[in-house]
Amino acid sequence: MSAIDGDLREVGARLRRMREERGLSLSELARRAGVGKATLSGVETGTRNPTLDTLWAITAQLGVPIAAVLGATTEPVVMRGEAVVASLLEVFEDEGVTYELYRMRVPPGATQTSPAHHEGVTEHITVFTGTLRAGPLDSPLVAGPGGYLTWRSDVPHGYAAVGAEEVLASLLIRYPATS
Repeated sequence: MSAIDGDLREVGARLRRMREERGLSLSELARRAGVGKATLSGVETGTRNPTLDTLWAITAQLGVPIAAVLGATTEPVVMRGEAVVASLLEVFEDEGVTYELYRMRVPPGATQTSPAHHEGVTEHITVFTGTLRAGPLDSPLVAGPGGYLTWRSDVPHGYAAVGAEEVLASLLIRYPATS
């Protein structure tokens, strides 16, 4: 499933530039992110639309928020995972911390597992409709309408709607600066 709508060549060029700035080879970044070298090469050349999990795995190893590779846009960028459709609404910068605000939908019947973000990243979800199970794979949290979930997302984590109702929520991801 494609993760992003938009110009894949521009996303790929930004990824390649960030990788090269960090002195990482294509092989080394692919190994660290747990993705195939051919997959990473295709993402960098814009010939492959990565899954959301692949994009998060790569950006986690680069130590950057996902928004850093998406670029500036006036329209929400829609990203799709196995069980999550997230629209990036806004990116905020504040004294070395980046925040990404998403509108999130989680349909019933699917589960998504996401790779760990870089150290210190936290996620904050406010549920508007439905019941959401989300958080670290070994200790997921559950919230219904009006509920709030938060966890350190520098570990593998997941998302799933509980029951037959679609979940509508806001997701705020906080990325501390990396050294």
